[in-house]
Amino acid sequence: MEDWKGVEAAAEDLALINRLSKTELGAEQVYVFTVRLCDNEVDRDFERFDSEALERLGELLVGRSGLFDHQWSARGQAARLYKTEVVREPAARTEAGDEYRWLKGWAYLLRTERNADLIAEIEGGIKKEVSVGCGAGRSVCSICGAEDGGCGHVRGQVYDGKLCFRELRDVTDAYEWSFVAVPAQRRAGVLKRFGQEREGERTLRKEAELGRKYLKELRREVVRLAMLAEDGTDGAVFARAAERLEEPELLELRRAFETRAAKRFPAPVQLRPRDGGEAEDAAAFRV
Repeated sequence: MEDWKGVEAAAEDLALINRLSKTELGAEQVYVFTVRLCDNEVDRDFERFDSEALERLGELLVGRSGLFDHQWSARGQAARLYKTEVVREPAARTEAGDEYRWLKGWAYLLRTERNADLIAEIEGGIKKEVSVGCGAGRSVCSICGAEDGGCGHVRGQVYDGKLCFRELRDVTDAYEWSFVAVPAQRRAGVLKRFGQEREGERTLRKEAELGRKYLKELRREVVRLAMLAEDGTDGAVFARAAERLEEPELLELRRAFETRAAKRFPAPVQLRPRDGGEAEDAAAFRV
């Protein structure tokens, strides 16, 4: 396949890549792309990295291999990270209330016949989600500060309006990063490639934006129905819980809450008055 996509690596990128390669590589020999490796937000396992852990991960992941599904096999080595950077987004806040930060990585793989399909899958958005394999020295409870599960607080439960999760600190090692089907961290994945956005990529981006908008509205509707269906439901707490759910779970909850809400607030029966007479109370017909 001679028509591989992608943009040639810049001179500064090649210099970093060639520090890792045994032979000098030219721009035409490598395919470069960027990935969102991880962030400091609470993930699906109710864990998160603190800011210092992200910085340390960035240092340790440079030079690490990109694998598939965390399978530690030389046959699965596909790409390699040659640069990382912690990106700060001061306007965004994490669920814990601090500044949102994420670790960006620059990776390369060789333009070989063997890698042609992988390059096409990255370009087409098929190979997208990623996850990191690392070791942390400490796991701290967000509720009480106890370490390594030494308390009775349960991850994912809410205590006095505060979500329980484990904060991973003191990263000791970074083993690899992998393409996975479902990453623990929702936002982790391949970012838009270098260079100008193509029409196909623009369409995919717009579709992704529509999907995010749809899920946002679906979550809002589920929260509204939950508050109608159940007395005493804390809307703020339920909204945070709904943020961790995807479409199938949200649709199931919507159906359940719609049924409960309909039982609590049945629609008034509107009947035509008999014999053409006036209804005693026409309030039920008003719109």
